[in-house]
Amino acid sequence: MEDRVLDWAVYEKTAREMAAEGLVLLKNDNKALPLKQGETVSVFGRMQNHYYKSGTGSGGMVNVARVVGILDALNECKDVNVNQKLAETYAAWDKEHPVELGLGWGQEPWSQAEMPVTEELVQEAAGESDSAIVIIARTAGEDKDNTLEKGAFMLTDIETDMLRLVRENFQKMVVLLNVGGLIDMSFLDTISPDACMYVWQGGMVGGYGVADVLVGDVSPSGKLTDTIAYDIKDYPAYDNFGGEERNFYAEDIYVGYRYFETFAKDKVRYPFGYGLSYTDFKIGVKHASMDFEKGVANICVKVTNTGKRLGKEVVQVYGEMPQGRLGKPSRVLIDFAKTKELVPGLSDELKFEIPLDRMASFDDSGATGHRNCYVLEAGDYTIHVGNSIRNTTECLFFELAETVELQKLQEALAPYEKFDRMKPFCDENGRMLIEYEETPLVTVDMYDRREQELPEEIPVTGDKGITLLDVREGRATMDEFIAQFDDEDLACFVRGEGMGSSLVTAGTASAFAGVSPNLIAHKIPSVCCDDGPSGMRLDSGMKAFSLPNGTLCGCSFNKELNTRLYALLGLEMTANKVEVLLGPGMNIHRHPLNGRNFEYFSEDPYLTGYIATAQLEGLKSSGVSGTIKHFCGNNQEYHRHTTDSVISQRALREIYLKGFEIAVKSGYADSVMTTYGLVNGLYTAGSYDLNTTILRNEWGFTGVVMTDWWASINRRGMEPDANDFATMIQAQNDMYMCCPDGSKNMGGDNVIEALQDGRILRAELQRIAKNVCNFAMNTNAFKRLVGEPVEVEIINRPKQADDFSIDDVEYINVDRDILIDLTEKASTADTNYVIALDVEHPGEYEVSLRGSSTLEKLAQLPCTLFFNGFPVSNFTFNGTDGKDVVIRKEVKFYGRFNVLRLYVKSNGLDLKDIKFSFEKEF
Repeated sequence: MEDRVLDWAVYEKTAREMAAEGLVLLKNDNKALPLKQGETVSVFGRMQNHYYKSGTGSGGMVNVARVVGILDALNECKDVNVNQKLAETYAAWDKEHPVELGLGWGQEPWSQAEMPVTEELVQEAAGESDSAIVIIARTAGEDKDNTLEKGAFMLTDIETDMLRLVRENFQKMVVLLNVGGLIDMSFLDTISPDACMYVWQGGMVGGYGVADVLVGDVSPSGKLTDTIAYDIKDYPAYDNFGGEERNFYAEDIYVGYRYFETFAKDKVRYPFGYGLSYTDFKIGVKHASMDFEKGVANICVKVTNTGKRLGKEVVQVYGEMPQGRLGKPSRVLIDFAKTKELVPGLSDELKFEIPLDRMASFDDSGATGHRNCYVLEAGDYTIHVGNSIRNTTECLFFELAETVELQKLQEALAPYEKFDRMKPFCDENGRMLIEYEETPLVTVDMYDRREQELPEEIPVTGDKGITLLDVREGRATMDEFIAQFDDEDLACFVRGEGMGSSLVTAGTASAFAGVSPNLIAHKIPSVCCDDGPSGMRLDSGMKAFSLPNGTLCGCSFNKELNTRLYALLGLEMTANKVEVLLGPGMNIHRHPLNGRNFEYFSEDPYLTGYIATAQLEGLKSSGVSGTIKHFCGNNQEYHRHTTDSVISQRALREIYLKGFEIAVKSGYADSVMTTYGLVNGLYTAGSYDLNTTILRNEWGFTGVVMTDWWASINRRGMEPDANDFATMIQAQNDMYMCCPDGSKNMGGDNVIEALQDGRILRAELQRIAKNVCNFAMNTNAFKRLVGEPVEVEIINRPKQADDFSIDDVEYINVDRDILIDLTEKASTADTNYVIALDVEHPGEYEVSLRGSSTLEKLAQLPCTLFFNGFPVSNFTFNGTDGKDVVIRKEVKFYGRFNVLRLYVKSNGLDLKDIKFSFEKEF
């Protein structure tokens, strides 16, 4: 047995550190920040009482014991005083105007109704305060893009009036943006606050990180991972975003700063990599040289704190390449590093060894004479060093006399539909202007390629008594082990079971590998994967730690801190018997309105790849793994199940695949999730070029690939079919997520049928079984199964009244009707009843909740029923004179495993039982 310890206090401290380091200070005039010691501050904005810890959907559904908001943290600060009279005014209004959470998936609004403020209220607050803080908050998330509406990307009229009144009455005004992604920043022109800071969504202790920066305990050191333009129409993807059927990626590789710095520098409000500090730094290059034999640039940078406060600085390294025949962005990020915390006068030296291939371009047209190759075109190359893309100095120059071919690849994942893509040209005055060229289209048949690369079948031997433990111990080969399984067994390997499979931790996303009695008997473990990336989603109601969102973690530019934080998450996963986190999220911020940008890091693929690598290193150091997602081109949520992303090979290679490639090659990623949608006319779950040609054959990936949950699959030219597992198997997308029962074909998949008619070979199923078993053999689930459990003791975690152990959750079999007694514990305020059902007959059920109350008849005693993490029904009792009353609602069970949580809001209710009665099938 291996024992490890997770110190919850260290966990909170590390998350707090991240929350502070990822904040980006955009403006700080009039010495508005940090707040002065003893200063009184008035906090405006109703979301001071409802801090957004994350966005919505699977990436944000972490049950937490508490959320520390900005006001909470400021109230705990000894150095500043909060205007409590104003805070009480907001609290009273908030009580009368509760937030709207929505019922069901993706129904939470982007913002909450703001409290109107009067000039009298603001003047009174100004008379009692030195400064004002205004909190603007937004959410967005899975299945729900942001929109160009007031209350979404734009401010509401009430918010604008609030900002105006505060500006008119306060000498110092600070605006904090508690948001998941960029919003309209035109208020900086019309209102002109003294300070403005993106504080993002910092997880359950995010408010502490914000307060640490506000009061000056921490100097801000976050940098923008996206370019902030003056107008959303200035973003290059504006005309090709939000399509219902398809989006042509006509901007090609010119995403974010690659576009703005090349063509439209005047459209930029704040550039990529920008972020202010409370102190000043001098960045100097001590040494820079080229090692052409190794193909690397060696650079040593000295950073000195020349200011008066502690602080950290980010050094960013950019490459400038010749335009050549292909055309290039004016600069690209090729490395970055963050200093340690420096006291005034002290320095830190950062050393960079930068492979030249980071400045390479992919030629998908043959314009250089090297089609489907990464090349360094002949011409001048310059490397720049600084603290943003706009604030750099030249540190190294070299010239290539001729074009160099670095890597020859195959045509793969090329577009079928004609479209023109952006390309730069230089006019007679040296200005870079935009022209368009035809995008190279597909010339190779992916299905022919598969036929030429089919694996060899392992002869079936029948059961020889070999277990997976024998393989690990070297007593048998993996091929000998796999040879024992017949077709029905092999079919089980492609079925992930869930959600909420009883084989693994209750309320998690899926079980895979050991999903049948026979597979488990052969020591194949049931591996648990769970939604992330910012903490564990446990639909059982179990509490978990909510981490800062992906964008904030990216803005930290701190690889070491990301590794440290995710190592702690890995320990928490181990304590909860979760082996695989469904994250990091790695899609590119192609457009500011993508609702899921909060889960992702940046508009830049290099930064994306190395922040993801850092998080994977943390998870792996604790013995668990992460699933990099969504592979690839998942850049909008609107119609995400049906939208086709039409992308050139070059843009795929240089932008949309590059981060994943880095995570595989540098972060040793061993689990990948494909997308819901299509890339170049094909659902990614059925793309051989994506999952085999590129991922496995080119990058050397040896892990497992899973679909997104209930994804569609198709062959080119065919309609999508979620049961077409045969096409998925051909592509070497190993597992379908997810099926109601992994041990049998309850969903109607076509695996056995396709084996019999020759669409797939047994060898392809055996290949998938080997992929899955190789992964499973290296998990904590395998160690538990063979008697080598890894135990994690959690210390210093505050006790909660409704805490329970995951081991206490047992699934109850439901034929058609079941009555569950609720009297084993008192139904006092904040009580949770966790009910896990294994339903034999999916369909519509009546839910009957029986209870009584001795309170007055007008008393309101609400209970909320959560189903797989979502609120689906409210049961509101009144006083009943102590007599039993039954309230009936409806609930739909779509699958076999269903985890419900009944939450009791108030004291005074005596719940007796809850009954589920089958009504009809769908």
